[in-house]
Amino acid sequence: MTKKIKVAVAGVGFIGPVHIESLRRVGTLDVVAMFHPIENEAKDKAAALGVPAYYTDYDQMIREADFDCIHICTPNNLHFSMAKAALLAGKHVVCEKPLATTVKEAEELIALAKEKKAVNAVSFNIRYYPLVHQMKAMREKGEIGRIYSIIGSYLQDWLFFETDYNWRLEPDKSGESKAIADIGSHLIDLIEYISGLSIVEVMADFSTIHPIRKKPLKPVETYSGKLLTPEDYSDVPIATEDYASVLLRFNDGCKGVVTVSQVSAGRKNRINLEIAGSKQTLAWCSETPNELWIGNRNEANAVMLRDPSLVDKSVRSIISYPGGHNEGFGSTSKQLFTEIYKAVAEGKQPEHPSFPTFEEGWRELLLCDRIIESHRTQKWVKV
Repeated sequence: MTKKIKVAVAGVGFIGPVHIESLRRVGTLDVVAMFHPIENEAKDKAAALGVPAYYTDYDQMIREADFDCIHICTPNNLHFSMAKAALLAGKHVVCEKPLATTVKEAEELIALAKEKKAVNAVSFNIRYYPLVHQMKAMREKGEIGRIYSIIGSYLQDWLFFETDYNWRLEPDKSGESKAIADIGSHLIDLIEYISGLSIVEVMADFSTIHPIRKKPLKPVETYSGKLLTPEDYSDVPIATEDYASVLLRFNDGCKGVVTVSQVSAGRKNRINLEIAGSKQTLAWCSETPNELWIGNRNEANAVMLRDPSLVDKSVRSIISYPGGHNEGFGSTSKQLFTEIYKAVAEGKQPEHPSFPTFEEGWRELLLCDRIIESHRTQKWVKV
């Protein structure tokens, strides 16, 4: 039997357990340790998740636990220090976005990962819906022609009420942006990944729907039900955006626009992306991820289903089941981790990685910085 690669996970709020489940589905990996800062919660979560060892001190876990790669799934402000400590200890690193809180920090991590010859990745898992890969393959083969425009949106409603609260609302933990940095980063990464284009200028406008929110005095995890009473809240002023729209200019001259919102009632986690070209238009929605709409001018429109017998041959490696057997959000991380751990098994970063790396994490931080600057100045800003 092949020896399993040992993995540790830091942070087990919402996305950490998703990583643990997906890592186990890869089949060649063993989650041996986890970090969570609160003792009684860490013990309970480790038992519930079936992780044999837990630590409430991250540095102690890095020193003492025997593992090859760390997954960082903690609040944003911890990503840089945790990734740096792991790299210095000779560990490979998979980090949730954002990679850091500043471009300079991201550049330091890129340099350190190269120095240590460590496998490094940022978890832009949305790329790994099979029909996202299919859109990229169709664009590369010239099937949509010259791109005319790109229209995208990412809508959620988990911050719809003023009583909805999460650490992502606090700039000292999440950074200067919320909606753009949290979900807009995924959407913008998708746009550049599929189109092969680079955003060169941005014009942004933000809106804070709830300038005062009621923070629960008891812990409430992301997306969980809110069952608190009025006396369980305190008023907190909010400086980051609930909604944002950004006009985009690309390096080939074409234009685009993205809208993100975390206050759109009924939209639980909906990405819409439409790329219009000189031959066809492609449209995809994350809430129906196994269907790709193909628009035509002089013939009937079509819908392609996620089916290994129908998609481009380059896409088949990230499809696990036959047509009609749907794959969704959980499978995106599984497919991403499968690619990452081929590199970990070889002990080095590939020369041309197929997965998103620290460089892509740096790119999204740079774009986010420019978008924030554009909103502040109410002007076009060059990237």
